[in-house]
Amino acid sequence: MKKGVLLVNLGTPDAPTKKGLKTYLNQFLTDRRVIDVFWPLRYALFQGIIVPIRSPKVAKLYDKLWMDEGSPLKVYGQRVAQGVQAQLGNDYHVELAMRYQNPSIESALKKLRESFVTDITIFPLFPQYASATTGSVFEEVMTLMRMREQLPGLRFISSYYDHPEIIKIYSKNARQYNLNEYDHFIFSFHGVPERYLKKENDYCKCDGQCCKSIVPQNNLCYSAQCHATAYAIAEDLGLKDKDFTVAYQSRFGPERWLHPYTDEVLEQQLAKGNKKILCFSPAFIADCLETTIEIGYEYKEEFMEAGGEKLDLVASLNDDPAWIDFISNMVK
Repeated sequence: MKKGVLLVNLGTPDAPTKKGLKTYLNQFLTDRRVIDVFWPLRYALFQGIIVPIRSPKVAKLYDKLWMDEGSPLKVYGQRVAQGVQAQLGNDYHVELAMRYQNPSIESALKKLRESFVTDITIFPLFPQYASATTGSVFEEVMTLMRMREQLPGLRFISSYYDHPEIIKIYSKNARQYNLNEYDHFIFSFHGVPERYLKKENDYCKCDGQCCKSIVPQNNLCYSAQCHATAYAIAEDLGLKDKDFTVAYQSRFGPERWLHPYTDEVLEQQLAKGNKKILCFSPAFIADCLETTIEIGYEYKEEFMEAGGEKLDLVASLNDDPAWIDFISNMVK
């Protein structure tokens, strides 16, 4: 008898091409947890307008990101899955899946079914819970499983945003730099519209204050979990509150997203005379478009052109052996 483990990340195009991006974006942007407008409008807006326009541009960015073995998100995911399998041994069957594109959750669940696993641990590769990531993974798993007559036991791991072992890995990666050389530190998380946090929780005001500590009313709030991650890393590194800023990146569209915005924080720090910045991206467990390209290339280029002297990015967890150990221990 084996136990199943399903590691799930958000997704990546199969190839850094216009066609590959169009397929990926069509699936991603029509998920009602990602874009919650009425589905006919969502379908027409993204498949008819936004996806055709953005696909060529984003394909060029993915081409810069691509490794010899493929997309970093998938390459690191496969390495981690292999490492976890080796750690857990023959009593477990580990599969990697992507919420969008390949390998799909459906195909991974099929492989687990064919191994006759007694139960499955669903392990989303997102430290902080968000409806558009972890919530979407859980919904897809339950949608697929509800069609089966014989159901194994299911265990969902919702988040691990302030687990000491995760904090230690990010801190270890940060200490590869001389922290005394930097004027300020930025913890940059992927943004979401403020409305998404408010619509199911009256406690969330998105005013910069309600997120500063985890309480029963906001324990599933994405922004509160982001702040908890940043504060834990800062405390481990000995940073004071004035030394760092929690910010959000990757916004699009006209509505207000979680703020402050990372690009604007960089401008503000320059105005204060802080020209040497170290950035963290603790919402991403692997180097990807939002880290390597958006911060490491685009934001850095803008920052340096505006008078900055240094903008460095702390590496993600990628295939760090300590990250593999962490997942294995959480499953056990």
